[in-house]
Amino acid sequence: MHTTVTLLADAPAQLLPARQLMAFTLASHIILVPLGVALPLITLVMHHRGLRRNDPVALLLARRWSAVMAVQFAVGVVTGTVLSFEFGLLWPGLMGRWGGVFGIGFGVEAWAFFLEAVLIAIYLYGWRRLKPRTHFLLGLPLPAAALLGAFGILAANAWMNTPQGFTLDAAGKPVDVHIWSAIFTPMFGPQYWHFVVAMLVTAGYVVAGVYAVGWLRGRRDRYHRLGFTVPFTLAAVFTPVQMLLGDSIARSVFRKQPVKFAATEMVWRTDTHVPEYIFGRLHPDGSISGGIKIPQLDSVLAGFRPGTRVTGLTSVPASDRPTATQATLAHWAFDLMAVIGSLLLLLALWYGWCRLRRRRLPRSPWFFRGAACAGVASVVAVECGWITAEVGRQPWIVYQHMRIGEAVTATRSTSLWIMLGLVMAVYVFIFGSLLAVLLKMRTGWRLADARPAAGERHDGPETDTPYGPRAPVPAGDPPSPGGPGAPQDEDGRP
Repeated sequence: MHTTVTLLADAPAQLLPARQLMAFTLASHIILVPLGVALPLITLVMHHRGLRRNDPVALLLARRWSAVMAVQFAVGVVTGTVLSFEFGLLWPGLMGRWGGVFGIGFGVEAWAFFLEAVLIAIYLYGWRRLKPRTHFLLGLPLPAAALLGAFGILAANAWMNTPQGFTLDAAGKPVDVHIWSAIFTPMFGPQYWHFVVAMLVTAGYVVAGVYAVGWLRGRRDRYHRLGFTVPFTLAAVFTPVQMLLGDSIARSVFRKQPVKFAATEMVWRTDTHVPEYIFGRLHPDGSISGGIKIPQLDSVLAGFRPGTRVTGLTSVPASDRPTATQATLAHWAFDLMAVIGSLLLLLALWYGWCRLRRRRLPRSPWFFRGAACAGVASVVAVECGWITAEVGRQPWIVYQHMRIGEAVTATRSTSLWIMLGLVMAVYVFIFGSLLAVLLKMRTGWRLADARPAAGERHDGPETDTPYGPRAPVPAGDPPSPGGPGAPQDEDGRP
């Protein structure tokens, strides 16, 4: 305990509010990231199905998902831009000293955002204005643009975990920068693919969860069946892949960042035959209370044999490692991520069994309850992954080169606390507005789908397709701005 108090006392007063502000904005932004990265691909899969099978329901779903994609992207640009500014405002020591080494990743992300905005605009414009094949082909670059943005930010973060591509001069400043080496660091590959597949799995479960809720409420038409099946199938297929990638990145951390691995697994002293703790709490004296202890399992997971030597936290001075509290937080985040991943794998296997052996969807309402919760659980797992990655690296902002206290701004802590309060209020408004817009869109779509029952003008989702002619306006309806019988969107615009 004395060591922890000493480390906190030596930290600048503005460090805590700066970290809280960065953590809040990052945790908020990452809620939107899965849809931003993976929804374009999911939408294009549905779009392709609609064109290949001449399926009007699939085309309608793709068009509606593209509208959600645009709204989400607009909000994601705002929250992502805030994060970019915070790097310079909150961590000037980092950007001033190291920005020339790893800043290329932020440049790539900025260009990817711009490119994706243009492509989304073209894709939205193309519905009913371009030939179906041309429209689909113009949408194909969208997933690549989304992956390019992830490439940029993951390259920067991977460099912070395993910095390379430079030499230090006599004053300790980086010189002779090699850009390619700085981008493709040892942790880049494991981090990038683990992140990308996590985004695809999460987005798939989030989208499918919306239709699972509708299924539980009795909406069991083809529209909801297809809206559930396509994204859930993609997520279920990639869930076991994600488990393997998660295991791979854990081994990469074991080799490249042994102290971070020790914090994640709460290993106090370097040893072999190290037990694995599921949850539990690490104390400053190295003791562990609570949790479930499994003998030798940590060594087996790290090196496939009980005799694997695992580096402990005490292998470095206290000032160069996470505190006991930070290690416990990283460990809990990692374990919760692993538990959620295991539950999602069971859900995916249940789904796969029914689809492959029985050629139908599972009939149990418990499956759809699980599917409805899978999206939220996936987002929680993504949050836990970032907590593990960032908290486990403490006290380094650039691993073994710069401590976080050296990078923090000199702005007064009071000002940072006020800024945090303002940002929280603004973000509540932004996310509340996003939710309101999505709910309004959902209500409009439901009204459009219900019009046939009410005897109104549209023929519903089965025939009122994005590329097909609009249903004729019955006699007595007011003329549209484009003239009698002019094609109209679902909101009534020509």
